[in-house]
Amino acid sequence: MQADPPRSAGPAEPGGASSRVALVTGAGRRLGRQIALALAARGRDVAVHYGHSAAEAAETVRQIQALGRRAVAVRAALEDEAAVTALLPAVQQALGPVDVLVNNASRFVFDDIGSVTASSLTDHLLPNLVAPLLLARAFAAGFESRPDARGVIINLLDQKLAHPNPDFLSYTVAKAGLAAATTMLAQALAPRIRVVGVSPGLTLPSYLQDAAAFADAHRRHAPLGASSTPDDIASAVLFAVDNPALTGTTLVVDGGQHLWPLPRDVSLMPGQPDASATRSS
Repeated sequence: MQADPPRSAGPAEPGGASSRVALVTGAGRRLGRQIALALAARGRDVAVHYGHSAAEAAETVRQIQALGRRAVAVRAALEDEAAVTALLPAVQQALGPVDVLVNNASRFVFDDIGSVTASSLTDHLLPNLVAPLLLARAFAAGFESRPDARGVIINLLDQKLAHPNPDFLSYTVAKAGLAAATTMLAQALAPRIRVVGVSPGLTLPSYLQDAAAFADAHRRHAPLGASSTPDDIASAVLFAVDNPALTGTTLVVDGGQHLWPLPRDVSLMPGQPDASATRSS
């Protein structure tokens, strides 16, 4: 895998405990971009992974460089094991050792028990569960030659795991698997690598919502009168990165949305559009 050449904001920092490089999957747009920019503002060089959003990834890189940090865009299809396996080595070659891995990229396509197929399940499991596990394995291997280094993996989950409903069945099953993996990885990779989950609430409009429907749902379905914003999630990621005592747990950042169980996905509650389309968010 070939990474797009980084534009340096200074010499690469040496590997080891002082490494300041993060890899954020799905960082070309939406929540991934916000997380990548927050990490850069906190002083990290950032690898911007993307699947199809090359122009958006290039814009994220430009914004990171404007903050005075190095950045590189790296393409990889998370459904492809070989591409996932090659991702971290490409980042390390471009920017140096990685000490923060944020598994943000996710497939989010509607299915339910009446429409689920082996293909729809596999299409979600590969990018949402298998790829994060493979990246965690590669991330851990990168510490074998750096005995003093410490790292952290952040897995983006979903507040609906606290009270599941049957909509977006394959997506939810995959995220539930990643939640379980977060606990097991924290056990397996301690003490040198911490693993933390971050569970957003309704944060950005899904493909089923227009701006008005999103604003209504964002306000109506959280005890605090508003669910999470991209800034809220990015702040939680930074907290998880910076807190050395945090591992094996999940930060639910949703305005309390998980306290009000819903019988349907929030985007399909009364007053929201119908789930007639099936495409990624």
